[in-house]
Amino acid sequence: MPAQPSRILFVCLGNICRSPLAEGIFRSAVEKAGATDLFAIDSAGTGAWHVGNSPDPRSVATAARHGIDISDQRARAVSSTDFESFDLLLGMDRSNVATLHGRAPAGAAHRVHLFLDYAGIGRLDVPDPYYGGDDGFEIVYRMLQEASDALALKLGARGASTPSSGQASSIT
Repeated sequence: MPAQPSRILFVCLGNICRSPLAEGIFRSAVEKAGATDLFAIDSAGTGAWHVGNSPDPRSVATAARHGIDISDQRARAVSSTDFESFDLLLGMDRSNVATLHGRAPAGAAHRVHLFLDYAGIGRLDVPDPYYGGDDGFEIVYRMLQEASDALALKLGARGASTPSSGQASSIT
């Protein structure tokens, strides 16, 4: 296995729904594993519409129901330096991945992956819950929780574990 990636950027469209949740959930997974020193974790959006804004209140509420506080995060857009600063840029859907590949400088495209695929969950998109109801955010949370636990294990954070029921467990 190649050297363990430690700098991870989660990417969605606007950096207010999926990627802030992924950042918070993965941070929690590596904290549970006692591996916070092994990772630098951030999130960004392929678009700049929400730069400087807090995550969507529904993302904040969903994370809080599971004991994760993402309220201090602020949206930002992916920058050209992110391709040098991060070992992995994990897109939430195929469109995010295509946009990242289109922006990646020569020699950096290998850092860009579909999050659920890279985590070993399957070549699936994390759906954007923005235009739906609160239940969509809970579905996304469960997907991101499973993928985050799998990714933490894959990258060497040994205390992480995927809930066997397929349901996200509450983190306290």
